[in-house]
Amino acid sequence: MSWLFTLTEILLLACLWTAPPAGAQNLESALMPGSVIQGHAKYEGDCEQCHVRFDRSAQPRLCLDCHKPVAADVRNRAGYHGRLAERECRTCHTEHKGRGAKVVALDEKKFDHAATDFALRGKHQRQSCSSCHRPRAKHRDAPGDCAGCHRKDDKHKGGLGPKCESCHNENVWKEARFDHGKTRFPLLLSHAGSKCADCHLQERYADTPRDCNSCHRPDDVHKGRFGPRCDTCHNAGEWKAPTFRHDRDTHFPLVDRHRPVKCANCHQAPLYREKTPTRCVACHRSDDTHRGSLGEKCDKCHNEKGWKTTRFDHDRDTDFALRDKHRAAKCDSCHRDAGLREKLPTRCFACHEQDDREKGHKGRYGEKCGSCHDARDFKHPIFDHDKDTAFALAGKHRKAKCDACHKAPLYRSKTDSRCHACHKDDDVHFGSLDLDCGHCHVASDWRRIINRELLPPDLLGLPPGTAPKR
Repeated sequence: MSWLFTLTEILLLACLWTAPPAGAQNLESALMPGSVIQGHAKYEGDCEQCHVRFDRSAQPRLCLDCHKPVAADVRNRAGYHGRLAERECRTCHTEHKGRGAKVVALDEKKFDHAATDFALRGKHQRQSCSSCHRPRAKHRDAPGDCAGCHRKDDKHKGGLGPKCESCHNENVWKEARFDHGKTRFPLLLSHAGSKCADCHLQERYADTPRDCNSCHRPDDVHKGRFGPRCDTCHNAGEWKAPTFRHDRDTHFPLVDRHRPVKCANCHQAPLYREKTPTRCVACHRSDDTHRGSLGEKCDKCHNEKGWKTTRFDHDRDTDFALRDKHRAAKCDSCHRDAGLREKLPTRCFACHEQDDREKGHKGRYGEKCGSCHDARDFKHPIFDHDKDTAFALAGKHRKAKCDACHKAPLYRSKTDSRCHACHKDDDVHFGSLDLDCGHCHVASDWRRIINRELLPPDLLGLPPGTAPKR
């Protein structure tokens, strides 16, 4: 009858109920449906690595704990496993079929390669799986880049880098679809007609320099003086038509005679290494006819129209207006050793001291030349003795020279205006009469005597007691 058990069955049930945990593990091993594959053999005695008791849904998690690359695909929804809707591993992979069993049952004819990260297009659709998937290698390890399979077919020898798809497709290698305009160096103007080999020497395209100087150094007529940044002045159209505008692109606009000057006349030091000075003297020191005596601020007097034309107005721009002979004088007549760096004194004596000592008053009349003279002429003084002093010049005094009376230095001692002060040596009376000669004489002539009644008869040549005639 069905409810009857044999002795063996009773003993087996007793073991299940009374055996310790270790015994239970051995029992699971005893109940195992078959041997695992060779790759899992080391886990065969440890069922908990792949199974959770009474929870079949936990098995995929345990599989992914070991197969980490597959787990990464599942998380990232990439690769073949990441695109599968089925999440149960045992649906495709069976176990306990023996050491030599295949847990991957792949039908190459039905396999959809589009479900992977590498969809087959063009000639790839007609290739056998073994063309890319090597024996004893995981399918996921097959290279996904062109160079991984076609490195030996690369006639560029790696010069264009590994991204073959940038120029070629999967149909025909000779059909290139590369658009240089999508690179960091679009081909414009004269570059548009250039051949690849003109810039990509020896068919090397990776890391090709994009600066002009790398290709056009032999064409540089400046011989490197203006630096490697050719695009600052030129474009890809024509070298002879520079795009650089000095007035627009610098702080030094070219005006008048500066405009036709060649670049190398001013830019003698290499550009970008040294800043070109903008001061006039930096270029025109050798042209300075003043030899530095007027300083280095040439633009105060001159402009770009020419050295001979000056915009400096001495009357307007200084506190010393040029009058008469001063107007015709040369700059270095007054601006000598000090130049323009020191303020010159405006007193006449500062410039004309030597003239005074050699040809004039020899310092006797002091340093206030402007009291008697102006800029027209030294020989015609502006001093009016009658108006400017208390001693009007009359008679022969008017023709007398200044130093005939003014023998002592002016401004140091006051000139005595009494006749006897100057005419002591001419006194025929030897001081016997009044020293005020003007009582008897006039300045026009000594021999003409006024107030004759004051003189004794003997001085008039008359007999004693005779009254002089009026």
